[in-house]
Amino acid sequence: MKDKKDYTLEQEQIARYAKALGHPARICILNFLASQDNCFFGDIHEVLPIAKATVSQHLSELKDAGLIKGEIESPKVRYCIDKENWEIAKKLMNKLFNSINQKEMCC
Repeated sequence: MKDKKDYTLEQEQIARYAKALGHPARICILNFLASQDNCFFGDIHEVLPIAKATVSQHLSELKDAGLIKGEIESPKVRYCIDKENWEIAKKLMNKLFNSINQKEMCC
């Protein structure tokens, strides 16, 4: 039996961000939040073409990955991009894409 090889923390972080970005509804949510001047107070399903039943699932995935912040301020919830984690994700993704782009491709 082969020894199990662990992934690096960086590889795990990239995979987590990529999973969170892996659905068009989540991209739509991120685009919407990024277009706001301030944090958005309200129900995202009222302004985006996403069913209410699935919005919370997508918001949860983005929040768990650290790409957005959400706080309950009754009766509304406030959402915004987590700029610190967004910068980390951007640097990790750029590093990944740049490392692959610099290699000579065999095909």
